[in-house]
Amino acid sequence: MEGTGKRGGDQLSVKKSEPVLIEPETRTHSGFFFLSNLDQMTTHSVETVYWYKAKKGGGSRDTLSDTFKQSLAKILVHYYPLAGRLRLGSDGKYNVECTNEGVLFVEARANCNMDQVDVKVIIDDHSETAGKLVYGSPDPKNILEKPLMTAQVTRFKCGGFALGLSISHFIADGISAMEFIKSWSETARGMPLTTKPVLDRSILRSRQPPKIDFPFDQYPPAETSNVSNISNPFQGEQILTKCFLFDSNKLAILKNMAMEDGTIKSCSNFTALTAFVWRARCKALQMNPDQTTSLLLVLDVRSKLNPPLPKGYFGNGIVLNTCRGRAGELIKNPLSFAVEEVQNGIKMVNEEFVRSWIDYLEVMGAKDFGLHSQFLVSSWTRLSIECSDFGWGEPAHFACTNLLKNSGFFLPDGKEKKGINLILDLPVTAMSTFQELMLL
Repeated sequence: MEGTGKRGGDQLSVKKSEPVLIEPETRTHSGFFFLSNLDQMTTHSVETVYWYKAKKGGGSRDTLSDTFKQSLAKILVHYYPLAGRLRLGSDGKYNVECTNEGVLFVEARANCNMDQVDVKVIIDDHSETAGKLVYGSPDPKNILEKPLMTAQVTRFKCGGFALGLSISHFIADGISAMEFIKSWSETARGMPLTTKPVLDRSILRSRQPPKIDFPFDQYPPAETSNVSNISNPFQGEQILTKCFLFDSNKLAILKNMAMEDGTIKSCSNFTALTAFVWRARCKALQMNPDQTTSLLLVLDVRSKLNPPLPKGYFGNGIVLNTCRGRAGELIKNPLSFAVEEVQNGIKMVNEEFVRSWIDYLEVMGAKDFGLHSQFLVSSWTRLSIECSDFGWGEPAHFACTNLLKNSGFFLPDGKEKKGINLILDLPVTAMSTFQELMLL
């Protein structure tokens, strides 16, 4: 029924055209492109969707398509590794062969107006909807043949459209992906690049010989007894993904809760919310008090190095650090206990930590880690999503569509970024309990 009601992922119908390859406008570098150990930590992709309202005065479908395709060809000259393909070296590490094959571009049409789509519902059921708004390669398991980026422009009947992007984590983390999108949008508007990409990743090469000064245990995860029987809490029960808004008032309440016993004198929105969610998740999963639970912090280290990574560094500049505690201690103690654990985990990450982490991955090999009883938290609250203006203004909505299992994701709320949207997935019964705990 078009024209009435709100549509979630199950009701949104999208018809896609055949994908085409967009090559760099001019021939770029050939040969192989080095990927650092930080680039090889996960085979995950950064998948995002941006919604844009119709432009005043209209604009044809061809104009929309041509704007994106032509500007994409231009920006790939600067970000040429995106147009290549992954290769596996004799040392077991991945690199990029700069083949100039290009990235996949898909045009699509939706069956409704954009204002008929309930974006919050789509965020909540992102696993259902991602395949409709973000184009995935036909054979996603064969990463050596998979394009390192895909772009899908889905036009709604009203003239508004959604831009769905998938960028390989081998090439960029969220910060670098957002910087690329900003540069692409500037090119689409005929503007010079505010920041030119720095592609040289040799600054993050491992030391020879490697020197490991920290007791890393994320790879492989430390052996912990699974007394709560949650080695895989996702088996046998439907998983729900929900978005929870913490506005400025709720964030202030959390920070006051964290400091009310005087143990800590100050805390950020990130540390207060992360600690609060960590505790609430333990309660929702009904963890045994003796269960050891690990919080994995995804931390940006661009400013931790001396000298810092250069502005415009295009690649992965993140590491993981673990905060570990028993569920019973997290739950029975004041919120300040968990906040202090998070703060200590952040403080530990300095230049020597980063260098040791890179060397650790060199020795052990970068491999996917088992989630076990771990919980991963990542934040995009400081990213400049509003800079993604392709000529249709700032995005009306934004979403990240492929969260890792056992993870929590923070996104900014509103243009002023005073609030934080928490996106998290849990089994049905645990989600019900978690929702009750979120009522501050």
